[in-house]
Amino acid sequence: MGRVLAITNRKGGSGKTSCAVNLAAEWAAALPPRPDGPRARVLLVDLDSQGHCAVGLGVQPARGAPTVHGFLAGRHALRPAIVPTPVPGLDLVPADPLFEHGQARPDERTLARALREEGLAEAYEVILLDTPPSLDLLLLNALCAAERVVVPLMPHHLSAEGVKQLARLMFRVSSQGLNPQLRLLGFLPVMLDGRIGVHRQVLADLGRQFGPQRLLPGIRNDIRVAEAFGAGKPVRLHAPGARATADFGQALQALRERWV
Repeated sequence: MGRVLAITNRKGGSGKTSCAVNLAAEWAAALPPRPDGPRARVLLVDLDSQGHCAVGLGVQPARGAPTVHGFLAGRHALRPAIVPTPVPGLDLVPADPLFEHGQARPDERTLARALREEGLAEAYEVILLDTPPSLDLLLLNALCAAERVVVPLMPHHLSAEGVKQLARLMFRVSSQGLNPQLRLLGFLPVMLDGRIGVHRQVLADLGRQFGPQRLLPGIRNDIRVAEAFGAGKPVRLHAPGARATADFGQALQALRERWV
């Protein structure tokens, strides 16, 4: 069975989609080839209706094509929404930018059932879920489907409130029986600069509150990440020698080591 990872933060502008795209690309590159052929082994599901995962991967969904939001609205199954990406080993379920959040079926476990019943949890070794910051059925579907959660954050004081809100929501999902296996895997600092005092302070506070083992190696501030998104590529393909490329690789290695 594949691993399911939600990448989420209740605060907007925290780098969720950049992390989702780049971690998915790194994971696809890190897995050895399949013995049964070149089928993709990593699936990225874009639950954020902004649809930026497709932009970051250079994918242009056809007008009217199936999407994860069309699936959640009950218009079609999930599997027909899967499209290949230019990144070897990586498939995408794109978002619908026209989706209105109230259109989703009132069921927090719709996505979890589909991953299991449509065989996607077996077809892919890793499934990453990029989530919206809003507290609605889209985020709840992600948390009910995931085994682990990674929280990207910009290390400033406003991040603390978003982390607290998310921690309360995760506790609710796990304690009320919606997804008892849900666990926090770690925090992923982005746009990190160790020379800035507030960055060091925020990370130290998170380490004291949640344990230092929850802090993943950070992604340093690097213009190459934004350039890569504009070029429709993960940073590892756009700028292999960039420091952000090295940072995402190190973050993925730590993430995989800590997933037990």
